[in-house]
Amino acid sequence: MTATETRPESTRPAARPVLTFDDVLLGFSGVTALNGVSFTVDPGELFAVIGPNGAGKTSIFNVLSGVYRPQRGSVRFGDEELIGRKPHAIARLGIARTFQNIELFSNLTVLDNLMLGRHHHHPYGVLAAFAWLGKARRNELANRVAVEEIVDFLELAQWRRMPVGLLPYGVQKRVELGRALASEPKLLLLDEPVAGMNLEETEDMARFILDIRDELGLPMVMVEHDMGLVMDLADRIMVVDFGRPIRTGRPREVATDPDVVRAYLGEEHKIVDQAGVRHAGGERA
Repeated sequence: MTATETRPESTRPAARPVLTFDDVLLGFSGVTALNGVSFTVDPGELFAVIGPNGAGKTSIFNVLSGVYRPQRGSVRFGDEELIGRKPHAIARLGIARTFQNIELFSNLTVLDNLMLGRHHHHPYGVLAAFAWLGKARRNELANRVAVEEIVDFLELAQWRRMPVGLLPYGVQKRVELGRALASEPKLLLLDEPVAGMNLEETEDMARFILDIRDELGLPMVMVEHDMGLVMDLADRIMVVDFGRPIRTGRPREVATDPDVVRAYLGEEHKIVDQAGVRHAGGERA
């Protein structure tokens, strides 16, 4: 094979999924939250989960995080089975999560909140931390260097010493993203990362999400209601409705699927044709 020849697409080995969510069933007192949900996330992929309110999106995240334990199915992160593990054990495996509602310590500075994301990287006890000598001192300084890199990456330098509670909402969401990155995750879960943001804040967050994927190569699972953002950023999308997956595919494939449009808009709906033209089909049922 010459230097200019490329390997045929069909003979390239498929990348092993980072995450395999297989046939998961989750119910609460007779109410089924997830029913036969399956998907995979590939290395470096931004996989989005969308659906109407109550479709089961947050339940998927809570299963991944160890908050909920499903009655059936398997969730594998690499070679590790996640079902049955506690949330802190799953975090130690390398899965980090942001939250729809900001979960920061408002009285602590940006740097302090980011340092909290490094708690898995403190291999010493309380007494060593108080003494701040030897291994504890070296480790603390190394963690601060890692946090400063995140400050630069997310352009937080001007707020680094300020209490988080005094910062604009969009900046607080960015700090929460930084805290998740501080744990050096192998998989990042983004729970509505632009919820409540204005247009400028949304564009900033979209840019940082793309940087995380393209520069850090970090695979992500994102739940988001902003359809424009999802269609622009996601590599693949899974649509869920009433706890069931109704379509998984590329953004264009999902956007033109009649079942997906019906789930959002009702039986009488608008369809985007192959030319990108929107056709009115009547009012929502």
